[in-house]
Amino acid sequence: MISKFIFNNQYLFEELPEGDKDMFTQVMHQKNYRKDEAIFTDGTMPNGVFYLKSGKVKKYKVDNDGREQIIYIYNAGEFFGYSAILSEESYGDTTQTLENSVISFISKDDFLSLLTKSAVFSRLLLKCLSHEFSVMANLMTVLSQRTVRERVALSLLILHDKYKINSSDDATVFITLSRSDLANMAGTASETLARILHGFKQEKLIMMEGRKIQLLDFKLLTQIANLM
Repeated sequence: MISKFIFNNQYLFEELPEGDKDMFTQVMHQKNYRKDEAIFTDGTMPNGVFYLKSGKVKKYKVDNDGREQIIYIYNAGEFFGYSAILSEESYGDTTQTLENSVISFISKDDFLSLLTKSAVFSRLLLKCLSHEFSVMANLMTVLSQRTVRERVALSLLILHDKYKINSSDDATVFITLSRSDLANMAGTASETLARILHGFKQEKLIMMEGRKIQLLDFKLLTQIANLM
């Protein structure tokens, strides 16, 4: 059930034929980003797309009161920023690194050229856009209809999946997202988040060590998130 709230597009690159991968790598321009560095901002016009080679990036919107709502977190191996290119509109959100990251840039012209040259990539991108729309619709429904406790539990399960991707199967997974970012992801105040996390810790659903969070009882968290 958690899969309908998680969007990963690693397959966009992984499933390409080797020849198509070579075309991409030839036009990628790599850059190192520091933690908390903006990549693009809401309302600006796009001039290319991005491929996250390592690190994590958050995608978020800011409301009229200056409150941040995290929509999605990108992992290594994912493309982002392509929707604005395809729609020929400005970026509808802001992206910022959550940790030191390495990101490759592909210019708009090169990206559109690759779309025409690679039938496989075009097909995968269409599949990706369809899935992304479904995930975003599910997340918006959660934010509007579920309690804060449910949203926090769901956010923790989503983040566990995100942080698990780059770990070995038997490794302990620690969520290291800041408390303010976790609150923004769950759509609540930091003070409310702190109370809920303390309650989860008392119920032995999670373990906290500094800013690190480890999930202990997935079944109960899934029940709390109303996914069963």
